[in-house]
Amino acid sequence: MLHRQMKSVRLDGDDVSVKREELRDYFHQSYDLFESLFELLKSDEVFYRQSEPTRHPMIFYYGHTAIFYVNKLVASGALTERINPRFEALFAVGVDEMTWDASSDSLQWPKIDEVREYRQKVRVLVDRMISTLPMNLPITKEDPFWAIWMGIEHERIHIETSSVLHRQMPLEHILSHEDFPLCESRGDMPKNILVDFIGRDVILGKGEADGGIYGWDNEYGTLTCDVKDFRASKYLVSNGEFMEFVRANGYQDERWWDAEGLKYLQIRNASCPPFWIPQEDGSYRYRSLTQEIAMPYNWPVEVNALEAEAFCRWKSAHDTEIYRLPSEAEWTVMAEEGDMAHNIFDDQRSNINLACYASSVPVDTYKHGELYDVVGNVWQWTQTQMDAFEGFVTHPWYDDFSEPTFDGKHNLMKGGSWISTGNEIVSSSRYAFRRHFIQHAGFRYVVGSGENEADKYARIEKMHADWIKRYG
Repeated sequence: MLHRQMKSVRLDGDDVSVKREELRDYFHQSYDLFESLFELLKSDEVFYRQSEPTRHPMIFYYGHTAIFYVNKLVASGALTERINPRFEALFAVGVDEMTWDASSDSLQWPKIDEVREYRQKVRVLVDRMISTLPMNLPITKEDPFWAIWMGIEHERIHIETSSVLHRQMPLEHILSHEDFPLCESRGDMPKNILVDFIGRDVILGKGEADGGIYGWDNEYGTLTCDVKDFRASKYLVSNGEFMEFVRANGYQDERWWDAEGLKYLQIRNASCPPFWIPQEDGSYRYRSLTQEIAMPYNWPVEVNALEAEAFCRWKSAHDTEIYRLPSEAEWTVMAEEGDMAHNIFDDQRSNINLACYASSVPVDTYKHGELYDVVGNVWQWTQTQMDAFEGFVTHPWYDDFSEPTFDGKHNLMKGGSWISTGNEIVSSSRYAFRRHFIQHAGFRYVVGSGENEADKYARIEKMHADWIKRYG
């Protein structure tokens, strides 16, 4: 069984032969885990199905992570001869940046056995290059080995994002798998309370150094933030706590939704969180990766950023406090106070890295300081729009990784989920998605000083306009 994954292989060391073997093991484990995830698909026919209209069929993602290794090794100059130029173009574009009301284009996909054969050729190629490329330690961003690290960490991102698509696939097309066990602990939600945090200056970003751990280009540079005193919910918002919003007709009351949220409701006809299944009697069941189960009220709710913000507006209107999502800097304060801001998150103290289950666990399981689940269980939406730190430099081999997310339309997530591995479980990692996107993501709320909604949207629009001038 695959369960707990290897931690990110360090870029430094004293012994080249040892480093080659560490990297080889890390590569094959990533490759194996990704392929075992696709064993959840019941038949080859399912590879040609879409989980939802804004995504390609599953075959695209199965091929995408393999061609990425080839394309980045070519970009690095380490590889001069391609394996299959047609595949390396077909499977390259259109992963996660389609607009949320778009539909996937109709493309001619190859036979799945051809893609399986291609993946095996890539496996052999990368293994051989790990053995034969000249290696000097530490590995730097200009070294062709950086392209291999990039390929592995990219595949680990897609282990997570593909599992979200699997979870959206109708159950009649999904198998259970021993590598992906479900937590059996379910019960009533714990009562949430607010915990005080004292503000201070926080320095975000890696600066110019990598600290021996691979990082995406958006992690480099720095930003100093003056964090004011704030209070944060002790627990992630649970299914039970969010149920109060749903029962209050929160999805039908336009007061709680901004313009983007109202468009989401209209396009998706949403009436509850994406992994809730309405029943005829008005109750809800819950869709896990491979099963439909009774609602686990004490597990964290999984929603997009628009839904999380709507909940905060509703809760604010029914309480004496003004609730909102935390900022990236506030999350950093919580992580540091909970002793979870180390380079790599501790998977023995949190539900992360597939160390526990292939599902969430109750929100009162893993305590980090005065809070629970500062790290792990589900990603946590922040109110921070993704942007570059001062000193940011685009990596030339992957120039469309970060820059498209600096448009004001992507909110940052922190903390990782139960299936986050590799770079995703490094405290400095920064991942952002469009606010309507479905991920294994939830939220906690905070109370504290911050900009009002009118100022927020004015800032977002300016950010978008500046992005168009800079990158458009």
